[in-house]
Amino acid sequence: MLKTKGKTGLVFFPAFDWAISPTHPEREERLLYTQDQVFEEGILDIDGIIEFKPELATHEDIRRVHFCVPDVQNVITESHLISAGGAKTIGIQVLEKNIERGFALVRPPGHHAMRVVHGARGFCNINIEAVMIEYLRKAYGIGRVAIVDTDCHHGDGTQDIYWHDPDTLYISVHQDGRTLYPGSGFPFEMGGPTAAGTTINLPLPPRTSEEGFLYVLDNAILPIISEFKPDLVVNSAGQDNHYSDPITNMNFSAHGYAELTSRLRPHIAVLEGGYSIEGALPYVNTGIIMALAGLDYGNVHEPDYQPEKIRQGKDITRHIEKVVAEVLRVWKEGPEVREKNLRGGKFAHRDRNIFYDTDQILESQSETIRVCPRCSGYLAIDSETDGGRRILAVHIPRNACDECRDEGYKLYDSTDISRYNRIFLQDRLSDQYLTRS
Repeated sequence: MLKTKGKTGLVFFPAFDWAISPTHPEREERLLYTQDQVFEEGILDIDGIIEFKPELATHEDIRRVHFCVPDVQNVITESHLISAGGAKTIGIQVLEKNIERGFALVRPPGHHAMRVVHGARGFCNINIEAVMIEYLRKAYGIGRVAIVDTDCHHGDGTQDIYWHDPDTLYISVHQDGRTLYPGSGFPFEMGGPTAAGTTINLPLPPRTSEEGFLYVLDNAILPIISEFKPDLVVNSAGQDNHYSDPITNMNFSAHGYAELTSRLRPHIAVLEGGYSIEGALPYVNTGIIMALAGLDYGNVHEPDYQPEKIRQGKDITRHIEKVVAEVLRVWKEGPEVREKNLRGGKFAHRDRNIFYDTDQILESQSETIRVCPRCSGYLAIDSETDGGRRILAVHIPRNACDECRDEGYKLYDSTDISRYNRIFLQDRLSDQYLTRS
């Protein structure tokens, strides 16, 4: 009888009542075929693999991460609470040491949802990994976290949430943003002034195959994680790098995903994208589960798998080697850049336009952070949409010094409400969430 090397947890939530549309790639069939494959292969009968039922995330869990406009209930459905709750369930089981590793096979996905949420973008309303991580930090005192995002699309939402957090290493390996939504994720995007170097982007050219992904893992991702020394490693396990995915242009395989998972050894994997519903997901998910459990995945292959047809060219290999060299330079320069930023002035500003492609909303954001030598600094975001809704969001970080906390509250209390529809305060020190309207 097969037995895992360590107890491995699974959560399934196909979200029968949520889809972009009946024929959209982001629909419940994404997981139904995987569930069938798992049952047919007898994976749940393996000694050491345990299925858990997802609990509901709470509105408090979401407010710990997001500023939802006008409020949480207006931007989510119950399926979003269960999806985030499924990730949270796996996280709790890992931290309680009931399992060694776990995989939340849930939808809707989340890695395009940013700190401010006016609606859905990239099929995402709330960031389910961030909701899970910030709950675990509150409940278990987790400090340093590494997130490795292997979705084909750059996880711009997760990057935004952790842009100013020096205790969260965000690494995204994805198809080059010049060729794919959301058009971001380049090596120069290295994090905010007090967290420079802890955002790592590895844009890979179209038609990158297993060879390229594993080269990036061995030569950039694993060495950087080793230096960062996280308490927890989370894999945003998007599967749309697969050679049969209908909306991307990469050449990764089910065996490659399993090998990547085996080498990365994340504590928690959370499903993100992946839209080859029959041809890829059942095989990729099976491979990931077996790799997490320490089982032999050598025979996990798609029916049409022909490695010679998806092998990358030498020009792609050379390009990837240059990307890795550039990223390692960014990582090494991070501490020096942070020191330089601390000498540069009391505040830093960032202006952005953000398009919600799913809900057709255009947001203009003006962000200001206090560049503080004692903490990561309080953050203020002035956000306005083309529909006329305007909010001010004030974030006080987990490690806030007394001065940043006081200044954040002062800004929240003293700002003229007549200029805004709503003013938010997110105090991570005391886990308080306040609004004025």
